[in-house]
Amino acid sequence: MNQKRALRQLKEIKKLQGDMRLAGEAWLTKYQTLIAIILSARSLDETTIKVCTKMFKKYPDAKSLSKLSINQVEKLINSVNFYRNKSKSILNCSKQLTNNYNGTPPMDFDKLIELSGVGGKTANVFMSEYGEDAIGVDTHVNYISNYLNWTKSEKPEVIEQDLKKLFPKKMWTPLNPTLVKFGKKYTSRKEKDLLLDEIKKIK
Repeated sequence: MNQKRALRQLKEIKKLQGDMRLAGEAWLTKYQTLIAIILSARSLDETTIKVCTKMFKKYPDAKSLSKLSINQVEKLINSVNFYRNKSKSILNCSKQLTNNYNGTPPMDFDKLIELSGVGGKTANVFMSEYGEDAIGVDTHVNYISNYLNWTKSEKPEVIEQDLKKLFPKKMWTPLNPTLVKFGKKYTSRKEKDLLLDEIKKIK
């Protein structure tokens, strides 16, 4: 794939993307951003944002949330998918951040993935939200990148490296939200594929 062609295709996707807010966007602190991203996995962004907005009004930081019981956390987030497992994750993550990082997530991939509930995708999405050169690979990024032949792999770590080779560094940070917003706007697979077929023709 030619870089100039890929950039033209990405520009077209950006024109068509939705303007919705993603779960990891526009929070007051790095802590809130990280917790929101953890909770957003396999849950609607709208639901995650609503839950987090309410939760952060009462418990805005790692220290305050870390003092809760698991039952209290479950009641706070029970409208997101897999809330029981996520309750354990964000409670333990809050304790780790309070004890080891003064409540603020570290801007270091290796340290982030040591935190409860934080995998490679979550770490990359979080870091890219704060301007670090990272690309979070979720189902939308995977699907669109393969459809447009930007990659030929299904493995997130390989897709990330393929995209980093294909796009200039300044495009790494906006790449995930652009593709995710496009993917979320066109929920019909047929409609999405028709648009991608047209984008694929761009030379």
